[in-house]
Amino acid sequence: MTTPLHMMADRKDDADGESGVATKTRTRTQRPPMYKVLLLNDDYTPMEFVVHILERFFGLSHAQAFEIMLTVHKKGLAVVGVFSFEVAETKVAQVMDFARRHQHPLQCTMEKE
Repeated sequence: MTTPLHMMADRKDDADGESGVATKTRTRTQRPPMYKVLLLNDDYTPMEFVVHILERFFGLSHAQAFEIMLTVHKKGLAVVGVFSFEVAETKVAQVMDFARRHQHPLQCTMEKE
């Protein structure tokens, strides 16, 4: 036996899934990959210039910038910060551009965390 059309209209909510067992799909939002920005040591860029870059582009205090500059000088490189891809890419470009305009060979790179 088939259900008449006017009775199917009354059962509309069943067809739309409005009643019955509710299943909820949980989507886990993944944290976007983060990137380390690194400064590399060279024998030509003045220490004061590196400190200035760290203060200007990374918002570090003079004391923080000085410590990181010393780490770069002693260990050959240091992580300056960890950022999203876009922010890391921008900071690397800003540092490299600023260093080139001031004729310093300072290298700044990024790598996935």
